[in-house]
Amino acid sequence: MARIAVLCGTGMSAFASELVSMRGATSETMRIDSDWGQVPATLVSVSEGEILVIDRHHSGDGSRTPPHMIEHRANIHAAASCQPDLVVSINSVGTMREDMPPGTIAVAGDVLDLAERPWTFHDDDASHADRTSPFDSAASETCVRTIGTSQGFALSGIVVAQCIGPQFESPSEIDALERLGADVVGMTLGPESRLMSERGIPHVALPCCSNWAAGRAPGSPDSAIDHELVDAVAATMSERVGDCMMMLLTELGD
Repeated sequence: MARIAVLCGTGMSAFASELVSMRGATSETMRIDSDWGQVPATLVSVSEGEILVIDRHHSGDGSRTPPHMIEHRANIHAAASCQPDLVVSINSVGTMREDMPPGTIAVAGDVLDLAERPWTFHDDDASHADRTSPFDSAASETCVRTIGTSQGFALSGIVVAQCIGPQFESPSEIDALERLGADVVGMTLGPESRLMSERGIPHVALPCCSNWAAGRAPGSPDSAIDHELVDAVAATMSERVGDCMMMLLTELGD
């Protein structure tokens, strides 16, 4: 039976329960131990296979862990420990492109991560994982086809810039990131992609455009970014993301 592990966050906190209600699935909650703390997860079982859903912003007291405080090693360890065929990162991002407005789901092709904080499972003995092709090409193509059907179009090969947050970026920072080749900007895919490169499990990332990047709102460059609105826009994409997970399970199971 095919199995996918999904890492999700902004706007997707109810993703597991939505999968259950929309797909006629069953679920069970669990806590996965790691050297960096326990990780709560929900295993959703559908006819096509199983989806392990991890909210990357989980905390022990019900609050939402801010992006700069996420223990990504615990989350990636938990995702890998269920022996998935594929790990999917669903990341809320700010878009710099007019052809990719808020509400658009794209497929990542690369990461631009210049953050100073290192993320690795190998602190005691040097290990240098290859990141030439960080995302699985076959799974990415499946996502392109599925999103293209449900959305009407799908943009692939998107470069996701990594910023650490928790503040949103400034317009000048966005200008600089675009000059470096970025299409969108987020706060979580950089560490996840780095750690996934050390685990050797196929990985795919879906940047979900939930807001215009700072200074990029058409006709209104001074518009402020409201996190509550960002969360609400991200939530509108959950059904299309769910369609993508079902197709990935189907093709992995063939």
